[in-house]
Amino acid sequence: MKTAIMGFGNPVRSDDAIGIYIIEQLKEKIGKTDSISIFDMGTAAFEVLFALKGHQKIIMVDAVINSKEPVGTLFKVPAQEVMQAPEDNPMLFLHSMKWNQALSYSKKILQDEYPDDIQVYLIAVENTRLEVELSEKVQEAGDKVVALILKDLKLEAVL
Repeated sequence: MKTAIMGFGNPVRSDDAIGIYIIEQLKEKIGKTDSISIFDMGTAAFEVLFALKGHQKIIMVDAVINSKEPVGTLFKVPAQEVMQAPEDNPMLFLHSMKWNQALSYSKKILQDEYPDDIQVYLIAVENTRLEVELSEKVQEAGDKVVALILKDLKLEAVL
């Protein structure tokens, strides 16, 4: 099964960069493989959506603000329950695309090839100030997500 892992976030907005941190950790731990594609959604988002063709599974990671939960709280969200209908918004900026918009556009682009197996991990954050460091609690939650993804992909024993 071919799996795409997508990390969302802004690397200069403190804890909002958690999705990027997670995919960097996964790239380091997994390395290059034909069965797993790891995408940084902070850049070139639409190009990545076209690259999802041929994947049977998608895993997404992102920060969530205003969740009313403590910083570092981890959510695993059923994507189908919260996915929006496809938007035709010509003003959507690539760097502002969030995971639910990516799913919406992916479904529209991939049509019959849109995978059924989609997992979304969200981490509660507060600090999105102009900083390049993650808070300790958010980084710890990110490390938990890395471990969960490796376990899900049955790679934890290999590492």
